[in-house]
Amino acid sequence: MPRKPRMYLAGVPAHVIQRGNNRDACFFRDDDYRFYRQCLADACGRYEVAVHAYVLMTNHSHLLMTPGREDGISRVMQSVGRRYVQYVNRTYRRTGTLWESRHKASLVEAERYLLACYRYIELNPVRANMVMHPADYPWSSFRAHAYGESDPLVSEHPLLKALGADSEAQAAAYRELFRYELAPGLVHEIRKSARFSAPLGNDRFRNQIERLLGRSVGHAVRGRPVKRRSE
Repeated sequence: MPRKPRMYLAGVPAHVIQRGNNRDACFFRDDDYRFYRQCLADACGRYEVAVHAYVLMTNHSHLLMTPGREDGISRVMQSVGRRYVQYVNRTYRRTGTLWESRHKASLVEAERYLLACYRYIELNPVRANMVMHPADYPWSSFRAHAYGESDPLVSEHPLLKALGADSEAQAAAYRELFRYELAPGLVHEIRKSARFSAPLGNDRFRNQIERLLGRSVGHAVRGRPVKRRSE
């Protein structure tokens, strides 16, 4: 069967997940994280994509990105995938695939879910019991947002800038968002949307996306229609 086309739209944020094949590790030492981050920065600059939040875990990555053009994210992920795999195979004298099939992605309704996606992404190391606080994990965008540390990869979304009148107020408000864990229902909603490449938003947002794309998106029940019992 042919692959379903990606559903990216210029100007609409997307939560993108890329996993190692068979959930195996894709980062092995600090230089690997640095090189992946550099690959991502180079590709985003070339294909007009802004990265708002990210975390690089041992065997997968989460990215929150907004493309300036419809094919931007697809081209970024293709570029990063090829370049990083070549680097890993050369460095560790290995062959074969590194990534698990195609990356997963969901469009995000910014007004309702964007900041939740920031938190979901940067809290990954905490949920995985790797660190006690997101600031303790070096391979994410949290320090840039919460403490103003320099990170050339990160581009602020307008909604993040709206958290405060200046950079210090924005950082303080951002840190306040992390005083509480994400509600389990919200975590489930974000995961489900990414898993099925479904828009993360309300029905109005989903309908808007489908109208712009000219097709249905997300999870659909496969198989024959269920027969209704006659009254």
